[in-house]
Order: sequence, then C-alpha cells, then structure tokens
Amino acid sequence: MVKVKVKEKTTIKVKDHDTKTDQLQKVSGSTMTRYMALLFATACGMAVANIYYAQPLLNSLATEFGIAHSSIGIVITITQLCYALGLILLVPLGDLLNRRRLIIGQLLLSVLSLIVVGIAPIITVLFTGLAAVGLLAVVTQVLVAFASTLAAPAERGRIVGLVQSGVVIGILLARTFAGVLTDLAGWRSVYLVSAAMMLIMTGVLFRVLPRDESERESLSYPHLLRSVLTLFMQERILRVRGVLAMLIFTAFSTLWTSLVLPLSAPPYSLSHSAIGAFGLAGVAGALAAARAGGLADRGLGQRTTCIALVLLLASWFLISFTEHSLIALVIGVIFLDLAVQAVHVTNQSMIFTVRPEARSRLTAAYMIFYSIGSAMGSVVSTNIYANYGWIGVCLFGTSVSALALLYWGITYRLTEQIREK
Repeated sequence: MVKVKVKEKTTIKVKDHDTKTDQLQKVSGSTMTRYMALLFATACGMAVANIYYAQPLLNSLATEFGIAHSSIGIVITITQLCYALGLILLVPLGDLLNRRRLIIGQLLLSVLSLIVVGIAPIITVLFTGLAAVGLLAVVTQVLVAFASTLAAPAERGRIVGLVQSGVVIGILLARTFAGVLTDLAGWRSVYLVSAAMMLIMTGVLFRVLPRDESERESLSYPHLLRSVLTLFMQERILRVRGVLAMLIFTAFSTLWTSLVLPLSAPPYSLSHSAIGAFGLAGVAGALAAARAGGLADRGLGQRTTCIALVLLLASWFLISFTEHSLIALVIGVIFLDLAVQAVHVTNQSMIFTVRPEARSRLTAAYMIFYSIGSAMGSVVSTNIYANYGWIGVCLFGTSVSALALLYWGITYRLTEQIREK
C-alpha cells in the first residue's frame, strides 16, 4: 500500500517512478487495454467531429441563413472559441471531480445541443446551438487525460497516440460524413444523426468506463481554474509546446476550412460528398502518425517534431496546385495531416510527464493554444480566399508552417535542457 500526499507544486514519486494512480492500476488490474483505448478513441472522434461538421456545409449554411461568403468562417470560429472556453471551465474539473460522471454528463448535454442545431429555425438559435456544441466537445480532452491516467507508465505515449488518433480521424471523417448526409437528406440530418450516435456511445461508455480511482485535488473550483494559469507560468515545456500547437493548428484549420471553396467552384464544382471524401486522404496521414507517441516514449520526440514540421512546410507546395491537380492535393493533404498529428501527439506525450497529478489541467492549458490556432485559421483563411484566392491561402499556410519550424529550432535547446533536469 503506497501512500502519497499530493501537493499542488510537487511531482509524485513512488516506487519504480510510478504515480499513485499507476500503483492502483497494478493492484486492481485496471490498466488501459487495447479494446478500451480503441473505445476511447472512437468516443473522442465522435465528440470532436461535432465541431467540424459545418466545414463542408459552409455554402449551404451561407445560403439558408443569409451569411456572406467572406464572413461564413464565423460559423467555425464560434465553435472553436467556445471550445476554448470549455477547455478553461470544464476540462480542469477532471482533476477535481469523478471523471466517469463528468464524461457521461457532458455527452448527454452534447446530444441536446446537437438537436438544437439540427432544428434551428433562425441564425440566433443556430449560433447558440453551435456554441454549446463547441463548449461540450471538450469531453474529448477529459477522455484523453483519463486514458493517460489509466495507462501504464511505459506505454503512456503509445496509448495517448492511439486515443489522440481518434480525435484527428474524427475531425477528418467529419467532412466525409457531413458531405454524404447533406447530399442525401440535407445539412440538418448531419446534426440529428450525430445526436443519435452520441446517445448510443453514451450508453456504451456508461456500462464499460472503469471507476475513477485517481487521487483528487482538495481545491475549490476558483482555485482549480487559477492553477491552470499557475501551471502555464511554472512549466516552460508547456509554454513552448503550446505555442507550437497554436501554429500547426492554424495551418491545419487554414486548409480544411477554406478547401471547400475552390472545390465547390468551377472548374471542379464538386458535390458535398466528393468534397467530404478528401477527409479520407487525411485519415491515411493521421493513421501513419499514430505511432508518434511511441517514438516519444523512446526519447525521439524532438527528432519526430523536426521531421514532421519539415513535412508540414513541404505539403503546402503540393496543396498550392489544387486548382490544377487533385492528385497533388491528395498527396499534400496526407503529408499535412501526418505532420500535424505527429507533432500534436508528441506534444501531449511530453507534457503529460511533467505533473502527473494535474493531467486534466495540463491538457486544458495546452489545448487552449490548439483552439486559438484553429479559430485563427478558420476566420483568416476564408477572408484571404475571398480577397486573394487559393494562392493567397497557400501563402498564408506556408508562412505559418515556416514560422512553426523556425520556432521549434529556436526553442530546441531550451526544451532539451528542461527534459534533462
């Protein structure tokens, strides 16, 4: 029986360098199995997809609700900003409350929010529903933090990589799912069908989620929220990797928000289903990068980051030929999503080793940067496309990717010094 007293600024150390949660896993046999990891990944993908369904539907939403094409990116921005708000207000609760109950509660509220969007009669109701969808989609990060707690220390990076791959695949398949359903039954069916699927997943998780036996922080809710800022100020690796996340997801969102515009215009004039199918190419890249967490476990996180960022920069050269070659676009999409996923998983694997007792708050602090980057890419890319066309979008994506590579190079020595301490 290992007794560990947790303090806000103290890293937990016990026999074999495990946390108290890790010791409880060994005693109870409740380590994360591959089946459970796949279930977590599926739930994460379904939940996060809810805030990306609108991307291939921008033309339909603009037409029905009378939104100008130069401003339609606000639909995505609303969900992303509310997602950021959820990261601040909801995700840290995983260090304070029972994660199992927190996950089930958020999923049920997500179902109600999706129904509101699906039946929205006016733009005000639509935006309100989308805001709630974005706020509650942060259940994905509660699941990721829970998975890292259940995983054995030696395989934590691999488990995080597997669960996180579900998030990225959910983001990408959201476009395919939304495109096909829109062509078959209209855009409203996308949100109503998703509500039904989420309700089924909630029932499954209610039956199979393990009890949350991790140590609880004895903090008030306001103190808990303040401690997120404290972690950001104290942990330099969190700041470094957070800014890197903001840059790569600005590039990611720049592509996926604006891609529907050139593909739906002449000479292609593709259907919603055809446009959504490009998400399948991104899935190939995301699956290829799922092992990035395992590489981080072996101490290869920095090398993986460097290679991925170079690939991210190169992908924009191929993507710039979109209006002339769909093959070049598909290859570029695979490269871009592989690169973003590899860096993202590596970031989280490195951050989760810093403060085991605060994984939910570390996740919240890190993912705020992700959400800011996604929101910036969404609103800027559609505006650039309206004024400068697809080449302007690609130049912006290239610039952001180059800045990410430069930033990694500048902070490389700092990060290595932190890891050696």
